[in-house]
Amino acid sequence: MEEPSSKGTLYIVSTPIGNLDDITFRAIKILSSVSIIAAEDTRKTKILLDHYNISKPMVSYFDHNERFRSSQLVGKLLAGESVAVVSDAGTPGISDPAYRIVRESIDNGIPVVPIPGPSALLAALVVSGLPTNSFVFEGFLPLKKGRKTKMESLKSEERTIILYESPHRIVKTLTELQQRLGDREIVVAREISKKFEEFLRGTTSEVLNKLTSSGPRGEFVILIAGNTDPS
Repeated sequence: MEEPSSKGTLYIVSTPIGNLDDITFRAIKILSSVSIIAAEDTRKTKILLDHYNISKPMVSYFDHNERFRSSQLVGKLLAGESVAVVSDAGTPGISDPAYRIVRESIDNGIPVVPIPGPSALLAALVVSGLPTNSFVFEGFLPLKKGRKTKMESLKSEERTIILYESPHRIVKTLTELQQRLGDREIVVAREISKKFEEFLRGTTSEVLNKLTSSGPRGEFVILIAGNTDPS
């Protein structure tokens, strides 16, 4: 009887959030050795791969094809191929697709290996000046349904709160946070590790004034001081 082929390995690979130098030697080694790379945006990932002279087959893996693509990739893993999952920037699974393929791989007894590296939320947190011993990451706030409820639930949160936001919604979101949570101490980080990296510190109203005067650009990380008087 023929022996079944061994299973491949799924690698969850962190990639630079801006500066292409912010990649680990191990990540380069893994991306150079896997059978296939599943990328959130193959065009953006190709820029990274070309920079490091890596040539590997790629497939798209994003929110709208995640269910289908996960099953397809698990089939390849079961056949013995190795797969690396990368997002546009940072660590897959953190406000980016990866959960489904990780779950399906675990359910099928496929080894899942993290390749640690950059993460915008941690990079912003450690230089924020806000408490780092305890924090809560909420990713992107709901656009409509549940948005008000989510903000209200954060009102009594004592830990440092971390959110992601896009440039065209940042002013609206900060305005709503000021209304719901009060004029708290916050830090807004943008363009982390890039040429125009900036950290705006102050109360919510002060940071809003800085943003509206300079014009919002880049992807944002919002850090909000926890409620020191939750009573």
